[in-house]
Amino acid sequence: VELGHGTTVRGRAIIIATGAEYRQLAIENVSRFLGTGIYYAATATEARRCEMQEVIVVGGGNSAGQAAVYLAGRCRRIHLLVRSKGLADTMSNYLIRRIAETSNITLHANTEIISMEGDEQLERVIWRTAPDNVLETHAIGHVFLMTGAVPSTHWLKGCIALNDKGF
Repeated sequence: VELGHGTTVRGRAIIIATGAEYRQLAIENVSRFLGTGIYYAATATEARRCEMQEVIVVGGGNSAGQAAVYLAGRCRRIHLLVRSKGLADTMSNYLIRRIAETSNITLHANTEIISMEGDEQLERVIWRTAPDNVLETHAIGHVFLMTGAVPSTHWLKGCIALNDKGF
């Protein structure tokens, strides 16, 4: 491999660890609340920030289900928002069962966040539920985006073979 400054390095393999980019909500000001109300992980650190509060988990996959179940043990109420009609097509049965058995998790199917508001940090979330497009505003300051990630490989396009998902 020839490096940018002209040095040549020999090897049997090249490991390219480019990381990932989290999928974003299609909301104008979402980046404004990163770290002040929007999170991409549900660890003990984030759970301490919202302990005994009402929170939102966005996503219909296993990561979202695991986050909702974990946070349910620390938070007052979990709103699980999914754009689809339910969880059966995207989540493991054991997680669907745990969510159904957990009294402080409410599943909102056919629902998506359309707006986030706040000054220094996230204070309010507005979501829309189809098919009637019902809008609801909630004074919630913590949203966990568990909508997946894509590989950060766009800069490699044309240099190496990537599949249609960027891997």
